[in-house]
Amino acid sequence: MATITAALVKDLREKTGAGMMDCKAALEANGGDVEQAIDWLRKKGLAKAAKKSGRVAAEGLVAVAVRENRGVVVEVNSETDFVARNEEFQALVRTVADVALEKSANVEALLGTHYPGGEATVQEAISNAIATIGENMTLRRAAELQVAHGVVGQYIHNVVAPGLGKIGVIVALESTGNTDELAALGRQLAMHIAASNPQALDASGLDPAVLEREKAVLADKNAGKPAHVLEKIVESGLKTYYKEVCLLDQAYVHDGGKSVAQAVKEAEGRVGGPIAIKGFHRFALGEGIEKQESDFAAEVAAAAGQA
Repeated sequence: MATITAALVKDLREKTGAGMMDCKAALEANGGDVEQAIDWLRKKGLAKAAKKSGRVAAEGLVAVAVRENRGVVVEVNSETDFVARNEEFQALVRTVADVALEKSANVEALLGTHYPGGEATVQEAISNAIATIGENMTLRRAAELQVAHGVVGQYIHNVVAPGLGKIGVIVALESTGNTDELAALGRQLAMHIAASNPQALDASGLDPAVLEREKAVLADKNAGKPAHVLEKIVESGLKTYYKEVCLLDQAYVHDGGKSVAQAVKEAEGRVGGPIAIKGFHRFALGEGIEKQESDFAAEVAAAAGQA
């Protein structure tokens, strides 16, 4: 029998919002498997929803760089938040984003690309910064968007320095309309994405395995009902799910009375032409990475060279 630790119970509680004893029971019933325990709680109506990412724990910065119809977002991680305030580290992250915008946002290719101001590559520049600043750093991920006609909207949340922060969003809008109006809409949509964290543009972009899991949870929660009734319940439940996780179906944060799709349609009059959202990327610093608990006083002493 799996050992159910307090840390495991705490993790499940943070992911589901369920009570401590319910989380313990769920883990015991599922051999300590957190994902199965989440489903167990949801089937019993004890969990609000399954959060799809791990606890945000890694430090560093997210950077966004945009030039007209092309944009990139990158994440560079460090060991402590102290480094995120370091001007040398900030310059490094900003330059990495600029290089990605100019060349490629493929991480492997980006690491081997020339870093401005010398003979070093991006990888070598990061290694040099590690030696100078004294903390491990990694270029964790990068992504890009481009449209033939239109703009790439951007937004940085929890800004630390220009173009740098804790959450970075880019969203590609394809249109032949007025670029100033389109850019304003792009920023509003990027802010919405930062706040609402959609998982896909629409239902067709969702992972089929995730949809099957959602259907199974809905069916199990309503087990015993006639087949034709159950089918309608599952269909209705999926529509509600789409409104939670699909960008076009979500309630627009700037006007909750309409969906994002409706808001974009209304904006076509101001822009002067059809608008299509071609894609988006949202990077939240450290999402999905667990950070070991540490002694904060020891970190401070180490940073001051006293440990």
